[in-house]
Amino acid sequence: MNAQQVKSSIFIKLRLMFRALQYRNFRLFFTGQIISLIGIWIQFIAMSWLVYRITDSPFWLGLVGFFSQIPALFIMPLAGVVADRYNRHRILILTQTLAMIQALILAILVLTDSILLWHIILLSILIGSINAFDMPTRHAFIIHMIDNREDISNAIALNSTMFNLARLIGPSLAGIIIAAWGEGFCFLINSISYIAVLISLFCMRLTSRSAKTPEHHIFQELKEAAIYAWEFTTIRTILLLSALMSLMGISYQILMPIFVRDIFYQGPQVLGFLMAAAGIGALCGALFLAMRKGVLGLGHLIPIAGGLFSSGLILFSLSRIFWVSMILILICGFGIMVQMAACNTLLQTLVDEDKRGRLLSFYTLSFMGMMPLGSLLSGWLASHIGAPPVIFLGGTICLLGSLFFLRKLPLLSQEVQPIYEGRGIIPPVAEGIQATLRF
Repeated sequence: MNAQQVKSSIFIKLRLMFRALQYRNFRLFFTGQIISLIGIWIQFIAMSWLVYRITDSPFWLGLVGFFSQIPALFIMPLAGVVADRYNRHRILILTQTLAMIQALILAILVLTDSILLWHIILLSILIGSINAFDMPTRHAFIIHMIDNREDISNAIALNSTMFNLARLIGPSLAGIIIAAWGEGFCFLINSISYIAVLISLFCMRLTSRSAKTPEHHIFQELKEAAIYAWEFTTIRTILLLSALMSLMGISYQILMPIFVRDIFYQGPQVLGFLMAAAGIGALCGALFLAMRKGVLGLGHLIPIAGGLFSSGLILFSLSRIFWVSMILILICGFGIMVQMAACNTLLQTLVDEDKRGRLLSFYTLSFMGMMPLGSLLSGWLASHIGAPPVIFLGGTICLLGSLFFLRKLPLLSQEVQPIYEGRGIIPPVAEGIQATLRF
């Protein structure tokens, strides 16, 4: 292969990887969100450092994380019904505006040295409630920005890329800003960053989507979607695995300040670098998924990626060498990114359109709703037995969950095959391939 052919091959792969950006609305969304998400990650690191600095308590670190995420457990299912009934574009404008105000209030309180622990708890509950409406609506909104449904999987992968590129940049900036000017400037920067996503939403050209006339009471519609999800074995299994990973695995993030300060004896800059390592891994995972041509084979990736994440957590809990821990966290970031994005993509391709908002709210609930319980449990356990044993236990349980999913793959493949054939996802050339290979 000569140099010209190599350049042509690279160009084709890049076009394939970023093909969802051909749509104007998605380009606007991508640009605005990445700026806003950098601000969100800056605030996340600053909040963790602020709470641990004020309280010097692993339990309070977990408790604040609990309060920021617990609204999702109660609100998110209803938010899915709202996303199915009303204009998703307008809902996103409202949630992003409210989130900007929350960050601004937090910045003012910290910069004026008026911040108290109850302020943090109240504002954490507020942002958790806002996110409970925002996240399922944002997931369901992706389909409105993509004209060709074959590009939905790429849009989801790029959405994950965007999130994790911000995750890479945000924590590193947060560590520098905290060390130089304090946590208050982090919250102020986050508030300003919401302007970018609001501009992108207002600039979109969307086909008007009339509000759905409610056929049933809101709780009846919620019950209908819950029954649908439970009786659909593949969807049920994906949701249960996501919930387990969130409860016992993803909550490791809340314990990172303990590792940085009490095990590695470092400051906020190192916390930012450690979280950025997870972002690098997750970014690589998202780009890996973006290079794929379609959804076939994602089912097999889920337990593999989950096993990679779980093994990384177990080894991280045993490591006392910082650079080794950085590599292990990077592996964890790659594994959980591939697993969660693969789950999201499969749900998007399997769910009926009239239940999309509700099912994606269940998916978001499966990891966001479990995170507060995981944060609370991790903080409580860490205060009694230490942070490393908690992460070791969580990694072991997540590994068992991934092995269970792997065992269920043949059954899930049989269920998914006729759906993919009916929706044209399995091309004619794949007719002779065994069902277990399609999923």
